[in-house]
Amino acid sequence: MFNTDQGQYDCLYRAIVSLRSVGECQAFFQDLCTVAELRAMAQRLEVAQMLDSGMIYNDILDRTGASSATISRVNRALQYGAGGYKTVLPRLEK
Repeated sequence: MFNTDQGQYDCLYRAIVSLRSVGECQAFFQDLCTVAELRAMAQRLEVAQMLDSGMIYNDILDRTGASSATISRVNRALQYGAGGYKTVLPRLEK
């Protein structure tokens, strides 16, 4: 089942939502991504949480080591993106 273009993304998204536990998710992402890719995604999510809570860029930079470009990109996604962060962030607070 090899898909091209949008289909390959849909297959990836379906694979992710099929995961049933944190353990399954860890195993899948460890197989799928490099350590650097996982670290970058985790950092972006951490930055999104901090921005959403009202922290300023300099404090986020100091606490996470994220570049100002990363912080800016995450902020743009929070403000004008597809809504993914806005969906996930409240769920993580529970």
